[in-house]
Amino acid sequence: MTWPILAAMLAVVALASFVQGSTGVGFALIVAPALGLVAPEMLPVTVLVLMLPLNIYVAWRERQAVDIRSGAWITAGRLAGTFAGLWVLVALSASHLNVLIGVSTIAAAAVTLAMPAFRPSRSVYVAAGLVTGVTETATGIGGPPLALVYQHHPVAVMRSTIAMCFLVGELISLAFLWHAGRVAALQLAGAMQLLPALGVGAILSRLAHRHLNARALRIFVMLFSIASGVVLLLRP
Repeated sequence: MTWPILAAMLAVVALASFVQGSTGVGFALIVAPALGLVAPEMLPVTVLVLMLPLNIYVAWRERQAVDIRSGAWITAGRLAGTFAGLWVLVALSASHLNVLIGVSTIAAAAVTLAMPAFRPSRSVYVAAGLVTGVTETATGIGGPPLALVYQHHPVAVMRSTIAMCFLVGELISLAFLWHAGRVAALQLAGAMQLLPALGVGAILSRLAHRHLNARALRIFVMLFSIASGVVLLLRP
């Protein structure tokens, strides 16, 4: 990356880190499309590597609120989804994958807007993990399914549990991508260059994360999910 592009990406990563550290979701939605425009060869590995320290920080910061049981079911689905995500990388073109995921995400958000508050079942958690495994392994974007599942949970539970699920899932995805020969030194070097900006955004998120209420977070989750679907539809 040239210096102007690097400076722009540092600003994008700082903003994305602040958003996810404050709300629990949004990092990949912001970073992946921007990185795809300037350095598409770094996706999805650079995004997955950057999210590791961010999710360690968020999960540790609110570790007392983690819902371990539901997170375990999501992780079980995520493991199966990772295999599917690797297959999707080989079998589908990027444009077809973006259309499929984008339409599904927008539809899920639209249906959820009309639904009353609900408590997800075990099968819902597993399904969310499955879809996240596919989308994050293939594209680097995996937040919408988890955001929709946790939208009616307390704010701290949503942030901490999603962070824990992301952390475990990212390690799984990176291990499979490494085994498949999809991890390159260039991608890792890019993540190291952007790491300082991630730290700045995470630290600043401490100023905001305690001031979010459940209603505001649910609105953000819906907008986040719809926006992520639109971004995927518009990505080349």
